[in-house]
Amino acid sequence: MVYLVALGLVRRGAAFTHVFILACAIQLAPLAGPMFLSSDAWTYWSYARVHDPYTNTPSDDRVAARYAGTAYLHDTSAYGPAFSLVSRPAGLITSASHASWLFRASAALCVLATTWLVARRRAFAAALVGWNPLVAMHFAGGGHNDALMMALVAAALALGERRRVQAAGAAWALAILVKWVPLVLLPLRALEARVTGRRVGHAGFAVTAVATLGLATLLWQFHWLNAITPLTHDARRQTHYALPHRFGVPAWTFLLGYAAAYVWLLREAARGRARLGLAFGLLLLALPYLVGWYVIWPLALAAWDDDDEATVLSLALCAYLLPQRLT
Repeated sequence: MVYLVALGLVRRGAAFTHVFILACAIQLAPLAGPMFLSSDAWTYWSYARVHDPYTNTPSDDRVAARYAGTAYLHDTSAYGPAFSLVSRPAGLITSASHASWLFRASAALCVLATTWLVARRRAFAAALVGWNPLVAMHFAGGGHNDALMMALVAAALALGERRRVQAAGAAWALAILVKWVPLVLLPLRALEARVTGRRVGHAGFAVTAVATLGLATLLWQFHWLNAITPLTHDARRQTHYALPHRFGVPAWTFLLGYAAAYVWLLREAARGRARLGLAFGLLLLALPYLVGWYVIWPLALAAWDDDDEATVLSLALCAYLLPQRLT
């Protein structure tokens, strides 16, 4: 409630610098305490320690196995090669507390980078992301890699706005190779670019993707293709907060609804407006596996788009997911 009241006050007028400084304090504060709500940071650490995260599981590492999330103890990594490569050095750490703090600190810094980039010196946009308590709890508190994914998406958008199109393409490729989710946004951006005449960086995207996948193949052969298997496992597991589970209906009914909504989003993009925040917000409504830290997807892009409908939906999702507890 305090967060919503504060957003209302910022909407009336506030200095961006002051808002961002407070955002830094809010997003970094959980680093002073222990990890909570999730054990994913330890799971990332265990994947970094095994020989091949796409054929080995956390149970194969005696040091990290007792800390990794039980739901993933015998699963290979569901994360893209870019994340597996960048997190590889964490495997050298032998302390569970140090490893979790590294992932939590990295996630908090990525949230702040995302806040800075999507705000474009607009105070309300900075407060929307940077003052959000749920975001602070799940990233500085839990270390989830969605923060890295969204920082790369935000960087891609900011670089594109500055007409550094090849660098923007590289950022898009890396974001997708952390998690597949940004693929949903690319058709919308492509249609918007075609209508508005904005240049896109196909070469930067392709070179970065080939280089990343090539390095991953050298290390782990083509085993990184196995990342899709744990995703289907998650879809079968569902969560209590996923709307298909709440309403007791098959997941495909909500996914079919999202497909229809996506057609409308494509039409909006073809008119020159890619509503990225709304695309992610509606996707969360359809997912069979929904967790609290996913709110950064629509929240950050609603701030970038300055989209009132996406902002309201993002805030509603934050309120809905706030009571969720995961381990």
